[in-house]
Amino acid sequence: MGGQKTELKMIQMSEVESQEVKWLWYPYIPFGKVTLLQGDPGDGKSKLMLSIAALLSKGEPLPFTEEETEPMTVIYQTTEDDADDTVVPRFNSAGGNGENLIFIKEDEKSLSFGDNRIAEAIERYHAKLLILDPMSSYIGENCSMNNANETRAEFNHLIAVAKNTGCAIVIIAHMNKMRD
Repeated sequence: MGGQKTELKMIQMSEVESQEVKWLWYPYIPFGKVTLLQGDPGDGKSKLMLSIAALLSKGEPLPFTEEETEPMTVIYQTTEDDADDTVVPRFNSAGGNGENLIFIKEDEKSLSFGDNRIAEAIERYHAKLLILDPMSSYIGENCSMNNANETRAEFNHLIAVAKNTGCAIVIIAHMNKMRD
């Protein structure tokens, strides 16, 4: 347990400036944070998030709200469903604006939480929501879900991206799959 000694630094609560949380969808999905949507396979998590994405793409109110907004760009990444036969038809059946749903191409290199292309895409396209489905596909090739030190670094990068860009990030995870 040796290693380099880190200097102890403290901060008093009175030195912390209180910030109000801004919400994409109150009280479910905050802007600038990472949200985990977890459930059993087949529960409709992907379909729910595509329906939310469709509403946001048109600026329509989300469920349980009455606020219309400006149409938003949503980045949707999935390794479980193909864009052409599942994602796009579901999005279209929910009435989404296809100009506002985009995908980061993964043909040359798979995406992971620590990939700088995520922040670059959010900033370039002013995306307000990023959906990663499922978690196990984006945790990183050399990262074990069972190793806290490895996963912490990956998650910390994604948390920083959310905070720095103000983008809401939703990760979809399966409860009873070994890898999620």
